Amino acid sequence: MNDKGIYTDFKEQMTYGEYLDLDKILSSQTRLSGHHDEMLFIIIHQVSELWMKLILHEITSAITAIQQGELQEAFKMLARVSRIQTQIIQAWDVLATMTPAEYMEFRDSLGRASGFQSYQNRQIEFALGYKQPHILKIYEKNPELAAELKESYEAPSIYDVAIGALAEAGFLINPALLTRDFTETYKGDQTVADAWLEVYRDVDKYWDLYQLAEKLVDIEDCHQQWRFRHMKTVERIIGYKIGTGGSSGVNYLKSVLDHRFFPELWDVRTKL
Repeated sequence: MNDKGIYTDFKEQMTYGEYLDLDKILSSQTRLSGHHDEMLFIIIHQVSELWMKLILHEITSAITAIQQGELQEAFKMLARVSRIQTQIIQAWDVLATMTPAEYMEFRDSLGRASGFQSYQNRQIEFALGYKQPHILKIYEKNPELAAELKESYEAPSIYDVAIGALAEAGFLINPALLTRDFTETYKGDQTVADAWLEVYRDVDKYWDLYQLAEKLVDIEDCHQQWRFRHMKTVERIIGYKIGTGGSSGVNYLKSVLDHRFFPELWDVRTKL
């Protein structure tokens, strides 16, 4: 038996519902307003959070694999991340079937709750290298969660370990980058730009690093598509109203569209 007191031999005792904890999952859609479309709103966000959990599972494992020089193992994980991202991008299309008038029927029921407070989304941003210290303040009232986020905030991003892989391959990378303060958002470095340019100019020689670079570009491309669809869906439903959690809503979402996680991987395309 496992810690839930359920037999772990699926063939003999365990049911499908028990294995998946469906009683918990399917009883977690508690509408506060009773409005029909609130069910859509809750499920879209819950499903997105489940996908984010899997993204974090894959990307943190990929970071470890790259640190250990196991690039092939990391490629499968990173490819899975970009496929997951397509799912949460499409989720905005479903949410956009809700009209502004329908959302306003239950918006007040959300209180101060806001997608801006999604800690898994913040952990994904941290894992991709976007570190903003003010974000940690949002979660201060929950010490356990705050500690978890702080650990993610201080850890190297996927791009930090990719730069480390360049150094391991013999490229002359600025030594300060390899021991830098990982709580600071990466801004770019000429030695990294030069290294990626050489990788892209001799793909056969640096095939693994080239694959790594392209997997990272896939992920950033998808993440920016997700950000854009998020922004347009919010604009479509509430316009330029202030978000329920006090964020600037569409204006904030627009402000992050120009941010690049892996700047040299985009710049290299112009230089080739």
